[in-house]
Order: sequence, then structure tokens, then C-alpha cells
Amino acid sequence: MDKVRVLDYPVEKPLTLRERIVDFIKDSIVTGRLKPGERVPEQDIAASFGISRTPIREAFRQLESEGFITVVPRKGAVVSPITDKDVSEFYAIKSLLEGFAARTACEKLTPKEIRKLENLNAQMEKAAEKGDVKAFFKLDNQFHDTFLKSCGNEKLCALVHHLVQQFERFRITALALPGRMRDSVRQHDEIIEAFKSNDTARVDALVRANAERGRDVLVEEILKEKTRHGSY
Repeated sequence: MDKVRVLDYPVEKPLTLRERIVDFIKDSIVTGRLKPGERVPEQDIAASFGISRTPIREAFRQLESEGFITVVPRKGAVVSPITDKDVSEFYAIKSLLEGFAARTACEKLTPKEIRKLENLNAQMEKAAEKGDVKAFFKLDNQFHDTFLKSCGNEKLCALVHHLVQQFERFRITALALPGRMRDSVRQHDEIIEAFKSNDTARVDALVRANAERGRDVLVEEILKEKTRHGSY
């Protein structure tokens, strides 16, 4: 009898209560229901979920570490501002590190890993068509992780993972902007082709350009908001 083939992609586990609260608050911030400087309504969230404040405060700790909120003594949690300076600095570092990782991984990627990149980008295209930012973001992380792991530099991988986790909000907010997900899919197609051609210089340039495009669309949106409503 043939052995049952193990699935390539594990089935996702149901979200914990803390993860559900984190997702709810993130979505409220990214969609603008909660604005920079606004207090996160801890009591209302507790009533909505029918829970005590303990899991909410656990969620707050994660959200603060990822740059979504700031917990202020005697005031509670408030939505952190996004400044064009912070965005520019984050993407400048991300661009350099990921570009170097992609260049290093170029000669090491296996045909199986190339196919994985293609499969992930095809799934991202479907998520973009549906406007599903959450699904797209998870797939995008897997896409970048594929060549990060292949570069063989564990310290570099750890550094990039820490950086992108700390500034997760910037990436989600940028992806949520009109047309950005489709734009990213197109850029990923070009990156895959460069990997196939073993063109290290082009891979480096394209991966950097992918990060820089995220920076540009988000900075443009921040400056528009400043013009419309004044500085945060």
C-alpha cells in the first residue's frame, strides 16, 4: 500500500483568544477605525469579546512590540504615530539586508525552492484579487523567508526577522494601500526570473526595489494625511 503523502503546507491552527484580539486591533488600526494618537478602548473590546482585561493586556504587549500601539502610564494604550522618517529608516535597512541575502541565496536556491516561490506568488495574486491583506501578508513573509533561509547566514536571518517583526505595522499598512499588492506580485515575478537566471546583481537590485516601493507608497500616503489633517 502506498504511503500517504505528507502535505507540503500544514493546516493552520485555530487562533487563540489573544491572537484574535491582536488581529482585531491591527485591523482597526490599518483600516483607520483607530487613528494615530487615539486611545485603544480596552473596556469596549473586553465587552465585545465577553472577556476580562487580562488577555487584552497580553495582546497589548505584542502590539506594542510590533509598533502598533504605545502603552502610556495612566492613559492606557494609544495608537502609535507613523512618521515618514521612521518609515524611510526602516525600509532603508530592510532593503540593504534583504538585497544582500537574496544575492547570497541566488546560487544556492534549488529548483524546488524556485517552484515554492512561484507557488507562493500565485497564491498572493489570488489574495490580491480578493483584497485579502492578511492572507497576502502571511504569504509575503513566506516568500521572503524562502530566500532568506537559503542564504545560509543564520545571524542575518535573525536580524531581518527581528526588524520586520518590530515594524510589522509599516508593511501591513503599505500593502493595504490601493494597488500595492498587485504591484508587489509583479515585482516578485521579476525577482523569480532573476533567480532562475542566476543573476545575482539583478536579484539584489530587484529585492531592494521591492522594499523601496513599499517605502515610497507609504511615505506618500503619510504626507497626504499630514496635508489633509495636519501633523499627528
